[in-house]
Amino acid sequence: MLIDIKYNQFQKSGTLTESRRQFIEKAGLAAVIGTFGISFFTSCVSSDEPINPATPPPNTTAPNGITVSGSVVKIDLTIQTRLATAGGWLLIESAKTLVANLNGNFVALTSVCTHSGCFDRWAFANNRFTCTCHNSIFDTAGAVLQGPAAQPLVAYSTSVSGTTLTVTK
Repeated sequence: MLIDIKYNQFQKSGTLTESRRQFIEKAGLAAVIGTFGISFFTSCVSSDEPINPATPPPNTTAPNGITVSGSVVKIDLTIQTRLATAGGWLLIESAKTLVANLNGNFVALTSVCTHSGCFDRWAFANNRFTCTCHNSIFDTAGAVLQGPAAQPLVAYSTSVSGTTLTVTK
């Protein structure tokens, strides 16, 4: 004798309102991004030197004594006074160039980080450039001091004539 037992599975069906569906989709997406985003950013940050947010790079998008023409950047040092003292520096976003005053000598490097291509998030302290996207640290010649970047930054030539600093890429 066979006994046929059926289990009641309590199946329910229905529909969600559009606003409820959007809420659930957004909440799920936020949870996924939050989980992966936090682990991604914490895995890339490993700097022993704190970034000094009190010294952000100056805004170089307004007319301010900087002329970019092809591979030549000219900086009027009477207008760009941040380069007047040792340790002063500029991020010239339109030219993707970093410039620093090292005790009266000027250095220029590409601002395109070799780790992930960030070009507009930099800090400069203790003669070190830090890409604040993932905290790669470079010396003033462009050499990598701390990764995740593995390749150096490209260095450019500089010359001063009167009060004009010229960077040739």
